[in-house]
Amino acid sequence: MRNQLSIPATALAVLALAACGAESGSGAGSGGDGGGSGTADLPLTGVHWSVDSVSVDGKKSAAPGGAHVELTTKGRAQGNYGCNHFGADVEVDGDTVTVKPAESTEMACEKKIQGFEDALRKAFAGKLKAKLADGRLTLTTEKGDAITLTEERPSPLVGAKWEVNSLLSGETATSLPAGTEKKAHLTFGKDGTVRGSLGCNRFTSTAKISGSTIAFGRIAATRMVCPDPQMDLEREVLKVLAGKVTYEVNHRGLSLTAENGKGLAATAPK
Repeated sequence: MRNQLSIPATALAVLALAACGAESGSGAGSGGDGGGSGTADLPLTGVHWSVDSVSVDGKKSAAPGGAHVELTTKGRAQGNYGCNHFGADVEVDGDTVTVKPAESTEMACEKKIQGFEDALRKAFAGKLKAKLADGRLTLTTEKGDAITLTEERPSPLVGAKWEVNSLLSGETATSLPAGTEKKAHLTFGKDGTVRGSLGCNRFTSTAKISGSTIAFGRIAATRMVCPDPQMDLEREVLKVLAGKVTYEVNHRGLSLTAENGKGLAATAPK
């Protein structure tokens, strides 16, 4: 049985389970005198590791977009299995990473993605041997299963194509209606505009970015009629883009949350 994780809506895109500060201490990657082997810890913390693939029981599976792992300096691992967000306590001792039982959200996922999640969840647990070379990381279990990851640079708010991947309501995230994946997206321009797709119709508007807020102007959109799931998604996205929202960007994750608690989460593809 999976442990369920309650997450504030503004943090769902990145699962900010623990503050990722730069303080020293006895957490993961500290390299201090915490009773470890005395071997310097590999520099794994403070990096966004994009999952490339996972091999379990001899079967290799390519990762879906958005699957990633981050190790904080406070002894936490946080990330996304490919659909659901997760978090777990971790210890780094030299080239050994020990992952404690994880907590995760429980959104329904596509069958193919669910299969990858199950494999990654199985591999990213217990004692793992880490090998780091040229920005690529391999984590290997005691049974020989392996996860390959690549260091990934963050996306800027402006200029990136943000693909909507879930809807937010307070502290709850829900998956998109079946068949609407990658239908809704938005791109902020340097000229103060925003354009993209609402799920069915294309749209343009203005977007005034100030501090941690974005004020959207009047939306101009095409008037196509699409299947019900796409129109349902479009209505939900329009509710979020109806005025001022609070936004948060963390690496390739974006969340937009309106004053009524409704929001959306999006990712920027590689």
